[in-house]
Amino acid sequence: MTERDWYDDSDFDSAVEQAERTARKGWTAILGVTGLIGVAAIATVVVCMAAVVGMVYVVMVINR
Repeated sequence: MTERDWYDDSDFDSAVEQAERTARKGWTAILGVTGLIGVAAIATVVVCMAAVVGMVYVVMVINR
């Protein structure tokens, strides 16, 4: 303790900064995965709608 005083909070400050960085990275990962799930859901809806339109077209062509 010759160089650092008893009220030196540098270890605490660096731990807080590291925790904040880790929290930001975590939230970024969560938002990224949520965005990918949203894109996948939209793509699934589009593919299903295209399949329905294709089926309706086939039924209309067969019933002529």
